[in-house]
Amino acid sequence: MVGTVGTEETRLIVLRGNSASGKSSVAAGLRERFDGKLAVVGQDNLRRIVLGEHDRPGAANIGLIGMTARYALDSGFHTVVEGILSADRYGSMLDDLVRDHRGTTRCYYLDVPLQETLARHATKADPDYLAQVTDEHLREWYRERDFLPGGIESVIDAASSLEATVERIMRETRWRRVPALDR
Repeated sequence: MVGTVGTEETRLIVLRGNSASGKSSVAAGLRERFDGKLAVVGQDNLRRIVLGEHDRPGAANIGLIGMTARYALDSGFHTVVEGILSADRYGSMLDDLVRDHRGTTRCYYLDVPLQETLARHATKADPDYLAQVTDEHLREWYRERDFLPGGIESVIDAASSLEATVERIMRETRWRRVPALDR
């Protein structure tokens, strides 16, 4: 049902892109800049940590991500959903969430070429993660320009700095004009 999630005041941000494209950093930057209730619904956390599940079609994490975002929005949290969230597996859930949200919604795709993805990945500080997720994994997982259908995403390319990306999203969602929700 259209318009059944959140309120006219809540903001929903969807951040998608390949591994090491900067999604988690952007979400953290938004949380740092926004003074209010902000939920970050991370695909990696719900899929890998909470459920211990592989990314596959029809997996339980898809519904859990959608339900968690809906619960956060209905509880008065502005919400960032972030992850690789491949269009073929997560597109329907994201389309429903975007359609159902009452407030301002913006979707972004961080478009980072494979070579830049590999370079960014190499700078991660966690040696255990680097040992588990290799360049070969990144090459296997990489999907060039995996946009959601319908042109609902704004594309942010690799030339946009973290600060510029966070600033753009803050501006486009008009978060500076939104009072902090404290319900």
